[in-house]
Amino acid sequence: MAGSGGEQTVAGYIKHHLTNLTFGKLPEGYERHTEHGTDIVGPGGQWTIAHGGEEATAMGFNAIHLDSMFWSLSLGIIFCWLFAKVARKASADTPSGLVNFIEMVVEFVDGTVRDTFHGRNPLVAPLALTIFVWVFLMNFMDLIPVDLIPEVLLVALGIPYQKVVPSTDPNITMGMALGVFFLMIYYSIKVKGFGFVKELTLVPFNHPAFIPLNFTIEFVGFLAKPFSLGLRLFGNMYAGEMVFILIAVIFSAGIAWMVPAGLLQIGWAIFHILVITLQAFIFMVLTIVYLSMAHEDH
Repeated sequence: MAGSGGEQTVAGYIKHHLTNLTFGKLPEGYERHTEHGTDIVGPGGQWTIAHGGEEATAMGFNAIHLDSMFWSLSLGIIFCWLFAKVARKASADTPSGLVNFIEMVVEFVDGTVRDTFHGRNPLVAPLALTIFVWVFLMNFMDLIPVDLIPEVLLVALGIPYQKVVPSTDPNITMGMALGVFFLMIYYSIKVKGFGFVKELTLVPFNHPAFIPLNFTIEFVGFLAKPFSLGLRLFGNMYAGEMVFILIAVIFSAGIAWMVPAGLLQIGWAIFHILVITLQAFIFMVLTIVYLSMAHEDH
């Protein structure tokens, strides 16, 4: 089991796989329990990599998940490089292979934007394509065996924790959702102007006496959009990751469980291909819908 350094309980194995590689600042006076005893963090605190969830919690808001950032940015770079490479190969001739597949993806996203977005904004289609492919690539990492990359990095570089599916980290999914939320606010103000304020204060009851009630209802609904967008992706991918981890636990139950566990893993992986694609599509479609609403001036 990854990162065990020996025998490990099932609970410890699951907890280990759900722990991010976290870098942050431990507060002054914090007691670090290591193999060599207890160390006290000196004056001014200490910037370090957390050894376990307790230290990551003690680091607070300023801590950063190195694994989530590395894999999400790496997959984003792969996406940009791949699509740029295909764009250079594109021609008027009949496409084949990878070029044909990429063109199908682009046409699919473009068709979805045309059917869903009712405004005029050249940013929406490229944004939708970026979200769909990037989220899909992050979700696709869930199909890699849960112990493969963590074990390799532990043996080769001594890295104790490694979560390779960025979309199972709420910081990543909520960060993307907040980016969409800021675009919603920007275009709502740009397109509607003062009409955006009227939407928040005079809907659904068009009377000054109901402004506080209207604002409460509309503001809560407005804030619910980024939370539902980010938490939906996180919840589905986190649940999928948990299933893969539990199946990996079955492999350690003995030789008799190898075949059932293997069949379960294959079956769940096949079903999960649909899940990771659907979640990327839902995130993209909701982004288009929210931006379309921001462009609609009643």
